[in-house]
Amino acid sequence: MKTEIYKLSATDLSKAYENKVLSPVEVTHSIIDRIKNIDDKVNAYVFIDEDSAMKQAKDSETRWKNGSQKSTIDGVPTAIKDLLYTKGWPTLRGSKTINPNKEWDDDAPATARLKEAGSIIIGKTTTPEFGHRGTTQSPLTGITRNPWNLERTSGGSSGGSSSSVAAGMGPLAIGTDGGGSVRIPCAYTGLFGIKPTFGKIPAWPLSPFGTIANVGPMTRTVRDGAMLYAQISQPDWRDWHADSSMSSNFINRLSEGIKGKKIVYSKDFGMSPFWNIDLMDKDVILNVENTVKLLEDLGAYVEEIDINWASNPKEAFNVLWTSGAAFLSKDFTEEENNLLDPVFKKFCDIGKEHPLFTRLAAENSRGENAAVINEIFQNFDLIVGPTMPTVAFKAENIVPDGWDQDEFDYTPFTYPFNMTCHPAATINCGFSDGLPIGFQIIAKKDCDVDTFICAAALEEALSLKDIWPDI
Repeated sequence: MKTEIYKLSATDLSKAYENKVLSPVEVTHSIIDRIKNIDDKVNAYVFIDEDSAMKQAKDSETRWKNGSQKSTIDGVPTAIKDLLYTKGWPTLRGSKTINPNKEWDDDAPATARLKEAGSIIIGKTTTPEFGHRGTTQSPLTGITRNPWNLERTSGGSSGGSSSSVAAGMGPLAIGTDGGGSVRIPCAYTGLFGIKPTFGKIPAWPLSPFGTIANVGPMTRTVRDGAMLYAQISQPDWRDWHADSSMSSNFINRLSEGIKGKKIVYSKDFGMSPFWNIDLMDKDVILNVENTVKLLEDLGAYVEEIDINWASNPKEAFNVLWTSGAAFLSKDFTEEENNLLDPVFKKFCDIGKEHPLFTRLAAENSRGENAAVINEIFQNFDLIVGPTMPTVAFKAENIVPDGWDQDEFDYTPFTYPFNMTCHPAATINCGFSDGLPIGFQIIAKKDCDVDTFICAAALEEALSLKDIWPDI
């Protein structure tokens, strides 16, 4: 094939397998070589299991030869964030507190669905300790870097998954998103990613961060994201929140376009009263506004409005996030507490001090703010704006230079929609000094398909998906 194997999408690979142009064995071997050649620069993988991957590839090759492939992603190399259980492999969650030698007998729902689909699970990707922040550094695995500029952060907490896909170390990856942890790294590395409507993608064990935590696909293309979503959103009895009422197999709807759609544009998602909008990168504003104009060119009706939150989403989010950290660490010994990332330990200490009524007030605030967004959706189909206020910053930092050291201050556009449970996707809408800029798309609850359709229309019009980092 003329295009390097690592640049082929999952969609391309599926067609190549069907047409006998490539085999899963050939592709898997190529992707593993790619990882061996460049991951020492990026640090996206916790580990790879080459023997297991090649065995999976041989089995997939047989199925494709016999016409008995399990799905469209049968034989497609896939990475899983090291927060999700994978049977036989340790799940260390970026932490020195977890014993790697315990029994690992379970697959998370997403892992199980991938195996049922015949996807080739290459290995596990890096995460900050317990996925607690929007950059990917951990006491266990160090710093994960951005393929577009190795001096910059990959974002987080699914930074290993985003960097693996962006660098061509596999076309599909799974991430988790408790406050933007799929969307932040996808924005910083130029990918498509979605935090689904809460409950659409089953998760188990239950997250200590409760109903703000989600599992989501991370891919270079929207179609690949839809293919992956279709598999990992299948029901799993272990997740009591799981909702399978929406059909997840909507790939044939991606070309519908957005003509006639009513879209709200919000340059700050209503966060300016609680945050300094002057800190936004000018190139981010320019590229986002150009993308909004493109939506109009594509036939959408766009109206700029202010979102008037009932209360500051950050205050309630801080309570819920630090409470979850405290719950996660409640049984840690003094020795284990001393091994923790200092930022995560701070979250744990803060969370232990929250009274019961403070926790309940945060949930009440969350409900009031969700109603604000639901009211907008009485008259509009989508809400759009920037995913992040900046491009990727220094890899060693946990916040951009010149910003408040509060770890959530630079992510004001992502966590509000974890709080409201609405589906939120991001897609690359341009570059600033060679670094990607994310454009965020919010839809009504249960209407995840609308974020895919809008992203697909923009992807085709912007023609950015075939631009690759030079690494």
